[in-house]
Amino acid sequence: MNVVTLIGNLATEVQLREVGPDKKVASFVLAVDRASHDGGADFVTVSAWDRQAELCAEYLGKGRRIAVDGRLKSRSWEEEGKRRNALEVVARRVEFLGGGPRSEEEDAGAEVIPFEAPAATG
Repeated sequence: MNVVTLIGNLATEVQLREVGPDKKVASFVLAVDRASHDGGADFVTVSAWDRQAELCAEYLGKGRRIAVDGRLKSRSWEEEGKRRNALEVVARRVEFLGGGPRSEEEDAGAEVIPFEAPAATG
């Protein structure tokens, strides 16, 4: 079963791209704290699709705390004669949690009920 749940803070701004007619993808990096003695964080690339992508781009900013439910997706490609690999999370649900760079006034109008995305392609 390919299921991932992460809670962390956005380490980057959300990048929204159109990838086809009525098809959008938002990409961002999530910093997830390690539960170890030395601390630190793992940085995970996350992608959200369509309406969920639009909501992420509109309401999320670097530093904002979120929860992501989704699945792992691996990619590989050739670059400068070397094989490259990447692992990312494709979000099924993004929940906006408290905290982050926006003011309390902005947060009051921006709180969003978790959005259940249709099955993502990509």
